[in-house]
Amino acid sequence: MMSERILRIAITALLFTSAVPSLSHAAGDAAAGQSVFKSSCTMCHSVQPGQNKIGPSLFGVVGRKTGSEPDYTYSPANKSANLIWDEATLDKYLESPRTVVPGTKMTYGGQKDAEKRANLIAYLATLK
Repeated sequence: MMSERILRIAITALLFTSAVPSLSHAAGDAAAGQSVFKSSCTMCHSVQPGQNKIGPSLFGVVGRKTGSEPDYTYSPANKSANLIWDEATLDKYLESPRTVVPGTKMTYGGQKDAEKRANLIAYLATLK
């Protein structure tokens, strides 16, 4: 009787865990995100602290307020956006920058692939 109960619990747990997406997938793959960064972002952005290029340094961007990287000249739209670059905001912005911050000077058209965005955000989160 006890072994039947344990078996039912084990089967239920197995079914439940197989139906729930893994947290590592939901959060993105930082190594894959580094590859996305290298192919899409390095022309304009650096990951080195304080090293601004055409765009601001993205070191420490996750959790940072819009328009706040020192020694970078932001568009008035970005300076006044009053957003925090958390994962949800970055996801929306990276999909369509001009939708989230109308008037931004960022010319990037956006990353439409949700998995690539998640991976890129996972990589950006490692830059601390």
